[in-house]
Amino acid sequence: MATRPEPTCVGADAASNGYEGVATEFMTRRGRGEIGLETVRAWSRGLTPGASILDLGCGHGLPISQALLDDGFELHGIDAAPTLVAAFRRRCPDARVICEAVEHSSFFGRSFDGVVAVGLMFLLAEAVQLAVIDRVASALRPGGRFLFSAPAQACSWTDVLTERSSQSLGASAYHARMIAAGLTPMRSWVDEGENHYFAAERVP
Repeated sequence: MATRPEPTCVGADAASNGYEGVATEFMTRRGRGEIGLETVRAWSRGLTPGASILDLGCGHGLPISQALLDDGFELHGIDAAPTLVAAFRRRCPDARVICEAVEHSSFFGRSFDGVVAVGLMFLLAEAVQLAVIDRVASALRPGGRFLFSAPAQACSWTDVLTERSSQSLGASAYHARMIAAGLTPMRSWVDEGENHYFAAERVP
């Protein structure tokens, strides 16, 4: 049986906002815990069994992608770090995954019932974050749901792994863009690690 080639991304470290260069350390740290997992599962209970979910910034699949697969969802993943995508493919062979930056992705050329982006949005530049919200809205089926993590307040900080700048646009900016894109903001969550999550539904 032919095997799939390992993923390659042109300019992978830049495209992954530095995470290709720290992929091994990231997998070691992220593989230890389940922070955010119960929040994502609570959100996913609003979807129908077996619904299709797109995981943006899926990393190596732990803990979010693996849990959603275990819960019976049809999963697709996108990440710009080749090392993480290779690990994802080994861990989640039943899911489709592609190595590319979310801002340049075709989102598999299809629509989804849900889109989740944990630990991704605030790594992106402001204009890219806003564009991703627009593109997610277009990729969601009517009634589809979006969940992403970012601090509720507008702020910036230095990523502890990559030492690159991260920024949250804040609740007001995120809500305004979601509404403009045809999404209805829903409830927010705060997980056990005090990470804040925004949720929205595409207007039917």
